[in-house]
Amino acid sequence: MTTSSDLFAQHRDRLDAAVAACATRGYFSAFDESPSPRVYGENAAADGVAAWKSWLDGAFPLSTPGAEGTVATERSPYGFDLGVTYPRVTPAGVDALLVAAEAGKKAWRDAGPEARTGVCLEILARLHGRIFELANAVQHTSGQAFVMAFQAGGAHALDRALEAIAYAWTEMTRTPATALWEKPGRGEPLRMEKTFTVVPRGVALVIGCNTFPTWNSWPGLFASLVTGNPVVVKPHASAVLPLAITVQACQEVLAEAGFDPNLVTLAAEDPADKLAAVLAVRPEVKLIDFTGGNAFGDWLEANARQATVFTEKAGVNTVVIDSTSDFRAMCQNLAFSFSLYSGQMCTAPQNVYLPESGIATDDGVKTPAEVGAGIEAALGKLLGDDARAVELLGGVVNAGVLERLEQVGARGDVLVASRTVTHPAYADATVRTPTLVQLSAKDADVYESECFGPVAYLITTSSTEESIDLFRDTVQRHGAMTAAVYATSEPVIASMRDAALDAGVALSENLLGGVFVNQSAAYSDFHGTGANPAANASYTDGAYVASRFRVVQSRRHV
Repeated sequence: MTTSSDLFAQHRDRLDAAVAACATRGYFSAFDESPSPRVYGENAAADGVAAWKSWLDGAFPLSTPGAEGTVATERSPYGFDLGVTYPRVTPAGVDALLVAAEAGKKAWRDAGPEARTGVCLEILARLHGRIFELANAVQHTSGQAFVMAFQAGGAHALDRALEAIAYAWTEMTRTPATALWEKPGRGEPLRMEKTFTVVPRGVALVIGCNTFPTWNSWPGLFASLVTGNPVVVKPHASAVLPLAITVQACQEVLAEAGFDPNLVTLAAEDPADKLAAVLAVRPEVKLIDFTGGNAFGDWLEANARQATVFTEKAGVNTVVIDSTSDFRAMCQNLAFSFSLYSGQMCTAPQNVYLPESGIATDDGVKTPAEVGAGIEAALGKLLGDDARAVELLGGVVNAGVLERLEQVGARGDVLVASRTVTHPAYADATVRTPTLVQLSAKDADVYESECFGPVAYLITTSSTEESIDLFRDTVQRHGAMTAAVYATSEPVIASMRDAALDAGVALSENLLGGVFVNQSAAYSDFHGTGANPAANASYTDGAYVASRFRVVQSRRHV
């Protein structure tokens, strides 16, 4: 049997590289984001599709303590039911589930940071070996296009998980396991030997989301597991399969290393069971990771008092345009950001503020209408061909996105209308291009709320100063995950930087090339800040992992 110490030694170089990257904030990736056969082998893609298809219309082979019966709740945004059945956990089964989750906690705690880290790193390696299977599972539960599902749902999610493990390793080993304490005095000094043990908080609950089931769940899952906490994974009912595969890999490695596989369990539900709310207030649950809407996120923060709650909720992501050195490139960059996964990202820009008098550009002053026309032209070039468009847009994840898209034109002037795109491979897929609606500063009742999906607002203001003031005020009150500015004036840039610090949101400046405001790089970019209402935590900083354990000491005379 491979021991956890063997696993740690096997993966130590990867861990050390991740720790170093977090310290330097330079580029690093442990998992290749290209699905090319030159990287993963000629058969990897076909094998991944076959593995994914093998789960369809069948029972997924997991056993969950406390489960009774099965549930199948997933339908691909590309137009078909997945038909995968999972053990169903209802509120009546929660007692048994939590007893099983806690059964292996002591042995997992006593194994120590090195052993736990080795096991978690091996789990990531196993998941990496199934990256094509996972990409298909993410694509057909979230609606992401395949390449995005491979990257965001596979390689980048693995990097974010490794980042969390690296931060946890640093925090867990900051205090030595033992120390000799000597206090000088008359004659012999006082000597004590002290032992310091990392002690987990309790059961961790990960509440998955529909749009990014792995990218948003893995950081919390692995941050909790590596610090010694059992983890109950409660997936979104529409995106179970990616997390079922995850739990399966976790249980396999845990069992092989001699630990209780129920340290990680899958709690699939019928949506009517409202299982997350039941689990969240259980006294055994001490950690909760949640990504989703404000209503339930706020409820968790108010009611799960026994737990430390990490939330990522809705926000109003903002772009302030004052001027640009390359009008065409700016429009192209914004068009791509609006289009990527049909704006169904917590980081996608929504509010674009600019002066009603226009903006200075390399092609003269452009009025708001001309800015809208420039973005429309860029969208046309980017999305004009349906076969190409679907690889960027993906599918609409749920009916709520369509409803918001249909209603948005009732307020403001539609500068760019959304259109239906026909998917060449999936005739029943629901695909829409972004819409751009012009508003004015007085329409705060519209633009101060997140309109999740392919919707952006071009908001005219009296001046750039007012644009920055609106940005600061709106984000302080309603939150944001991202912000951006376009300006050729250093004083404007400085003013926007100051406003971003006041609002507690990450800022991107003059993005004109291959970097987009709604994308972030593990080990270098923090995802969220925890400093505004959109999120109370960040992927990943020390605070994200350090509160998942405590250090308990013992001491004795020498």
